[in-house]
Amino acid sequence: MNNREIRTVEENEYGSFYAFDSGYKLWIRDLFRSYIENKAVLFTIDGCGQSYFDCGVIPEVYATVDFGISSNASQCFDFMRKVQKGGPLVNSEFYPGWLTHWQESVSIVNPIDVVKQMKIMLAMNASFSFYMFHGGTNFGFTSGANTNDTKESIGYLPQLTSYDYNAPLDEAVDPTEKYFKIKQTLEEAVSFNNKIYAVTNEISPNSAPKGAYGKFYLRPLVSIFEKVAQRIKPVISDVPLPFEDLDINTGFVMYETTLTDDQKNVENLVNLTVNTVRDRAIIYLDQVELHCSTVGTMNRLKANTTISLNINRTVQNLSILIENQGRMNFGDLIEDRKGIFDQVILGNKILSPWKMTAYSLNGTSWISSIKSVENVNSVKLPAFYKTQFTLTVNYTKCLDTYLDTSGWTKGVVFLSNVNLGRYWPLGGPQVTLYVPAPFLKPSPYANTLVILELEGTSQDLSVKFVDKPVLDGPIMT
Repeated sequence: MNNREIRTVEENEYGSFYAFDSGYKLWIRDLFRSYIENKAVLFTIDGCGQSYFDCGVIPEVYATVDFGISSNASQCFDFMRKVQKGGPLVNSEFYPGWLTHWQESVSIVNPIDVVKQMKIMLAMNASFSFYMFHGGTNFGFTSGANTNDTKESIGYLPQLTSYDYNAPLDEAVDPTEKYFKIKQTLEEAVSFNNKIYAVTNEISPNSAPKGAYGKFYLRPLVSIFEKVAQRIKPVISDVPLPFEDLDINTGFVMYETTLTDDQKNVENLVNLTVNTVRDRAIIYLDQVELHCSTVGTMNRLKANTTISLNINRTVQNLSILIENQGRMNFGDLIEDRKGIFDQVILGNKILSPWKMTAYSLNGTSWISSIKSVENVNSVKLPAFYKTQFTLTVNYTKCLDTYLDTSGWTKGVVFLSNVNLGRYWPLGGPQVTLYVPAPFLKPSPYANTLVILELEGTSQDLSVKFVDKPVLDGPIMT
């Protein structure tokens, strides 16, 4: 390299979208060249398959491949070499782990298999970059979603708040067994042109201590049905509007309509049908969640769009709370609008008009002026809960910790106005939320914890800060 710094700019997996848009690819190539000239190497990454390279390759841009432990490395590099005649073999995304979705078993990639694939690539004198070496966390509403199907409502897979990824460095950047096996493999001498190169790494990370700060009790504040919790003015429309038309990107929207006598003129059970649910709906009659065979929910993940209701003459209002569980970030359905944008039908009656209230949940500072409620059972779910706490004086410096949401059902957590992300221990497998030390204040300063719980609180309204993560809890079927 002659001590020359090599910089790179990449187009990532464009071939996965089967787009033969040569005009775009040449334009993006020339745009970058106009800025960086010859100061960086432009390259593409595409999957291990001929169709990916057919669509993803850009003339005069270096072509690389990506694959994990289950792929045939030789075959993958053959696809690359067909279009990239010269230069090094490069696996630009070598997967030592994988992501996990809600309601699926935690993804585990065996360290032995990672090392085995590494050795194969090293023997081929190939270069590779780990993706991910450290996974991190999808704080707030940044977690996305995938799909295992091209149909509109089937195979939707929302990702966990954790992006631990079963990576060599875990969510808290602590080294794992996989890290040390990778390090050992790289430290072993690799023969290349009769010379011996060894990886030197005098500094090796150690696991940092974690804080087990104990249990704290929350108090109920306010239901989202109450006006004080409605921070955005409701919108009235004859038809339900999607999030985008309401100018809301994340969070929730409550769709409400008043039932007429004609709409309630039914006997026994009647079907409620919402053809498009993105992504999860909780159904309420007069602001009380239904508890029927479907537990009052419609779930894009399960592709259920109809439930049976028992509506009597006294019922006045039907409400549907829609949660945006994360936008598609890969695949054919990447334009992923949220909410309801189709007719809602009760029996054979089209329901209208609709009042829509958005809850973007960009912050919780407004809650500071609301006093807690003495009667725990007087607050209708979904509702906000709050506690203030100081950390024990034995700690002169805050430590990373994990918020254990066991006993709660589903919702969002804010710590000192920072959105830690979604929790869903009932769905699984993630139970704890990672809390980095900078999010906490040492004694004597107070920390404020706010929870928006959608469906069911813990019995004693408590949470715990523990020193070990739980990312492999039971899965709801």
